[in-house]
Amino acid sequence: MWKISTRPPTRLVAFSLLLRSHVPIQSPKPILVSIDFWPSPTQTRTPTQPLPSAPTLFSSLRYCSNNVNGNSDTNNGENGEFVRRIVDILQEPGSSMSLVKHKLESCGVAASSELVVEVLSRVRNHWEAAFTFFLWAAKQPGYAHSLRAYHSMISILGKMRKFDTAWALIDEMRGGRTGTSLVTPHTLSIMIRRYCAVHDVGKAINTFYAHKQFKFGVGIEEFQNLLSALCRYKNVQDAEQLLFCNRNVFPFDTKSFNIILNGWCNVIGSMREAERFWREMSNRGIQRDVVSYSSIISCYSKVTNLNKVLKLFNQMKEMEIAPDRKVYNAVVHALAKASFVKEALNLMKAMEGKGIAPDSVTYNSLIKPLSRARKINEAKEVFDEMLQRGLSPTIRTYHAFFRILKSGEEVFMLLEKMKETGCHPDKDTYIMLIRRFCRWRQLDNVF
Repeated sequence: MWKISTRPPTRLVAFSLLLRSHVPIQSPKPILVSIDFWPSPTQTRTPTQPLPSAPTLFSSLRYCSNNVNGNSDTNNGENGEFVRRIVDILQEPGSSMSLVKHKLESCGVAASSELVVEVLSRVRNHWEAAFTFFLWAAKQPGYAHSLRAYHSMISILGKMRKFDTAWALIDEMRGGRTGTSLVTPHTLSIMIRRYCAVHDVGKAINTFYAHKQFKFGVGIEEFQNLLSALCRYKNVQDAEQLLFCNRNVFPFDTKSFNIILNGWCNVIGSMREAERFWREMSNRGIQRDVVSYSSIISCYSKVTNLNKVLKLFNQMKEMEIAPDRKVYNAVVHALAKASFVKEALNLMKAMEGKGIAPDSVTYNSLIKPLSRARKINEAKEVFDEMLQRGLSPTIRTYHAFFRILKSGEEVFMLLEKMKETGCHPDKDTYIMLIRRFCRWRQLDNVF
């Protein structure tokens, strides 16, 4: 039986453990991790039982599509009605889980894979309601949970730190002695990401080790997925140490280093660490590619270090590394932010000459700096061109324009246009607008 210790291993132990975990299985003294991945054969623990637990300024919006993104097919027809009925039961205020269970049993809805996945998507932030529904669905005649349904539920449980329950579901997926296992490498990847999200690096590593216990292959791709998950949730220092500790098991390559570099550049946003790791790549003879340059250039672009941006951009040409859209976007942003608008526009033309079409990010990279510089006409021209190309404005585009509006009337007209184009205001939008109305002393518009 595997038992996970409640006390997380020290960083050094965790790293050496991962290194040893790749000793061939026939090794006489395998080192096992103490994680409670699944119950022992003598335990009875199945998830089928509850477990503890401006009007003229924006006239060119006529180029925008008025179609708002629709919902999935499961929202249409009879199945959509069943989904709404179930969700209403699960989200009814003040209902206990026992009452919810009773209502589900008498709702008259037949479970299907599509319905279960859609309902779980709707209640993903309420794990108890989701799990109650999941258990109810499992008992319905003629229905068995699909791989997608299991993954949805495991992801919800992991997000809410209900890891014991998630592992119990994985044990159920194994199918016992006679059944066919539904567990895939992606199942373990979900758990790894959830552990990384709560910064439990030790258990993320232990879960990576579990690949062998499920007889899944463990290669450089799986290791890089672990590094990516760690970096995505700001465990970049841990990921870097893992990379260096396991060089004999997973030889260095450009992609592995790029994952760490991107973590320092675009997740942590530390210029100092990014520069250090950039030098480390050179010192260790790691060949840099377009992804490497994209990460470091975007980092310099965010802090408006135009000299560094242009130096690296020219260095790419010398190295005969063709810039991609991300690199061009970062350079365009740095130029526009430094008030070199003409040069930024020229670079956009050169970008198109290379067969790389600008996207919404490219135009936002121009619109935002122009708006902050109060260059309204230039920002409008860029906005018009964006719409004429059929590119949809993003929430960032509208936020840039909200900052330069001068009246409540303009604000409400732009809000209406936002909704027409399928771009809905978020919390930051409302906070920004409330502050502006308060500054204008138009308190009636706030309420």
